[in-house]
Amino acid sequence: MFKRLTLSLAALAMTTSLLAQTAAPASLAAPAAPAAPTIRLRAVIEKIDATSITIKERSGEVITLVRPTAMDVSEVYPIALADIKPGSYVGTAAMPQPDGTQVALEVLVFPEAARGSGEGHRPWDLRPESTMTNATVADLAAAPSTVPGGQKMTLKYKDGEKTVLVPAGVPIVTFKPGKQDEAALLVPGAKVLITAQEQAGKPTALRVVVGRNGFAPPM
Repeated sequence: MFKRLTLSLAALAMTTSLLAQTAAPASLAAPAAPAAPTIRLRAVIEKIDATSITIKERSGEVITLVRPTAMDVSEVYPIALADIKPGSYVGTAAMPQPDGTQVALEVLVFPEAARGSGEGHRPWDLRPESTMTNATVADLAAAPSTVPGGQKMTLKYKDGEKTVLVPAGVPIVTFKPGKQDEAALLVPGAKVLITAQEQAGKPTALRVVVGRNGFAPPM
């Protein structure tokens, strides 16, 4: 995965260099190299030490990442469907339906301090064709009979709104800072969602969302 990413970035850098040499006036500085993209890795920790994390990604690929001192750690944990209130700021991975609604795969209730994070609607990579909507809950109602025991959320964000159906049993979670408990959370067997990036030619973990006692981040 990261090998393919590195090769793609190398090709892009070479193309940029050639264009600068053949097309740019000598008086103009070459454009800055683009920042490396970030990717999400859903995985299980296989091995960890003070400077690295080795994970087995859901594809089966084993990857060793640099573990920087500044790496952010958040603990994700389950809460109840009833903890979603009007006015809650949530993020939900969902599957779009033919009628324009979304059926939730999970719902993350953001802590108040994180309100506004990533606001909007976009493609997501939890499943093929899945989406992510980060928005404020404008209205809650019982879901239609096709989704027994669930809820219907009207989510509003700055550019629009979405109707999301939340089936009973879908994971409902929130998170809290985990840095102070990092040693207990980041252990072999822990299930993680890692945001990573190539830095200085090495895959580097920027942020880890981790569940305790085998709980898997559902995002």
